[in-house]
Amino acid sequence: MGPVRYYFSIFLRRFPYFLIVALIVSVASFIVARTLPATYVSTMRLIVESPQIPGNLAASTVTTPAAEQLQIIEQRLLTRPVLLEIAREFQVLPDQDEASPDQIVKAMRKNTSIWTSGGLNQANLMTISFEAGTGPIAAGVLNAYLTEIQKLDVSYRKERATDTLAFFQLEVDRLSDELSKRSARILEFKNDNSDALPDSLQFRLAQQGALQTNLEQTDQQIFSLRAQREKLVKIFSSTGQVVGPPQQNQTPARQQLSQLQSQLDNQLVVYSDNSPQIKLLRARIKKLEQVVAAEQATAPASPNTQTGNSALDLQLAQVDSQISALEDQRRVTQDRLNALTLTIDQTPANAITLAELTREHDNIQNQYNVAVSRLAEASTGERIEVTSQGQRISVIEHPSTPTEPAKPNRLMIAGGGAAFGIALGLGLVVLLEILNRSVRRPEDLISKLDVWPIATIPYAPSRGEVIMRRTVWGGIILAILIGVPAAVWAVHIYYLPLDLITERVMDKLETFW
Repeated sequence: MGPVRYYFSIFLRRFPYFLIVALIVSVASFIVARTLPATYVSTMRLIVESPQIPGNLAASTVTTPAAEQLQIIEQRLLTRPVLLEIAREFQVLPDQDEASPDQIVKAMRKNTSIWTSGGLNQANLMTISFEAGTGPIAAGVLNAYLTEIQKLDVSYRKERATDTLAFFQLEVDRLSDELSKRSARILEFKNDNSDALPDSLQFRLAQQGALQTNLEQTDQQIFSLRAQREKLVKIFSSTGQVVGPPQQNQTPARQQLSQLQSQLDNQLVVYSDNSPQIKLLRARIKKLEQVVAAEQATAPASPNTQTGNSALDLQLAQVDSQISALEDQRRVTQDRLNALTLTIDQTPANAITLAELTREHDNIQNQYNVAVSRLAEASTGERIEVTSQGQRISVIEHPSTPTEPAKPNRLMIAGGGAAFGIALGLGLVVLLEILNRSVRRPEDLISKLDVWPIATIPYAPSRGEVIMRRTVWGGIILAILIGVPAAVWAVHIYYLPLDLITERVMDKLETFW
């Protein structure tokens, strides 16, 4: 017997085992393929569009990149409250009333698939699909997703733009209050130091020079009158007579008054009546007029030639009154000069303080100007987002109701199960043959016992044995054809649905790999 015929005979002897295994696996695969529930998949595609208004004309204040925006939308879409609300609205799960919220959320996230794509100089796309037991439920869930995505996109961008506008509004108000406080401090400082500010330093220096000149002239007049008095006393002591001035109206006060009036006339040609120098000259003239009036009131008429002590006393009293008036004038001038010098000495410190206050005011003013400019930009950006003219998510493929289930592929499951059953049956036949060590051929006698057989007589079973064997194998095959579907049905009904068992097995395999 050739090897082909030998192995074929072995296969024929083991054919019942092969048939049993192949039938069991094939029937089970067919039942599973028919029992698994149909899954419908609905898909939609979204795209992130660029702003409708060019950024160089009016820029939006929401500058979130498109990829980041899609990620934010994805995370907010898959939050627990959103998924529970949509699941309750469409009754996504078949036994949803008995499922816990955690199970519902887990199932919703498992049935939702999201892909994003994009790149440099490429549009950013998002593809979302949902699996459900019926086509209307899958399409309804996706439509609810689409409504939620558009709402989340609009609310997110509006919130960002509104928050930006509110921030700059608060910043402008804060800087405005701070600017008012700084201005009030500068005004208060100027009012408190109005006579020692750097703006009037040149005028006060000129006024100081004029007062010093006036003080020197007054000292000279006092010195001249004192010398005149000593001279009168000396002449009277040597001659016994006193000769007065030829005219009484030519006293030093009158001479100075005449000079000041002439100077005032000359200054009025150049300066106005409100000039500080004109005001100072008029004040000095008024003071000298009072002195001259006092001299005229105290001086009696005297003859041209005066002799005796009475004449000397009269002239000395006149000279003393002039000296006293000049000394009073000198004290007033000195007091004014001291006060003016004090303000001049205080000016550098006041200048530093005022410069510091002004610098702080200018810094806040610059910040205020920048904040006002950014507030205008934020207002424009907020208006762009309110009118939906900025970057937005649009639909390029709306959800549709699927008419045919996407899975399971029943033909592939049944065909794959049948092929696996045939392969498993062949493997069982090979395994049984390898494990069988009994002697079945003349070659086995020669190789194991070194005995050469004379002839080979095949075994011929009786008719009863053949009928019995066929009956047994027929019963076994019938039991397989009836028992396997019944067992699968019992498991599906009384233990756990086959789709859940399949999902658990797939989850275990995914976890393992």
